[in-house]
Amino acid sequence: MDEITRLATHLGKCLKTLGAQVTTAESCTGGGIAEAITRIAGSSAWFEAGYVTYSNRQKFAQLGVPEALFSTVGAVSQEVVEAMVRGAQSHSGARFAVAVSGIAGPDGGSIEKPVGTVWLAWGSAGSIISERRQFDGNRDDVRRQTVKAALEGLIALAQAEIPTRG
Repeated sequence: MDEITRLATHLGKCLKTLGAQVTTAESCTGGGIAEAITRIAGSSAWFEAGYVTYSNRQKFAQLGVPEALFSTVGAVSQEVVEAMVRGAQSHSGARFAVAVSGIAGPDGGSIEKPVGTVWLAWGSAGSIISERRQFDGNRDDVRRQTVKAALEGLIALAQAEIPTRG
């Protein structure tokens, strides 16, 4: 079993324990996180919806990301991925969400945001955690590392809510 499948399987076990659902809001991964989750048999019990919002227009239309953010901070930003998480949770009703927006390359980078720059955000009931990551490698490498980081963050969020027996 590859690493991404192992992580998706572990996420599913955590979500089943909680009786919770997850949603994804993806740009640079083009649905890769949702694909990883849904390759697990039985994922319909804990995967609610996946939003692939590659264009800024669709980030606005499907997830309600404020249009002004694109001209002020850009699509690859903390503000945009946090708005994507809120929109995905609001539209799907899922307890947990992850959002990603980045520059997978080979083009599109800048000095401020070089190729490999990815913003990720994870949401649970009332909180959002976000972080900027800088991944190395080619387009496929950046996308794969983003999917892995997204799943790891969801697992950490879910595990924090699983009651411990004592």
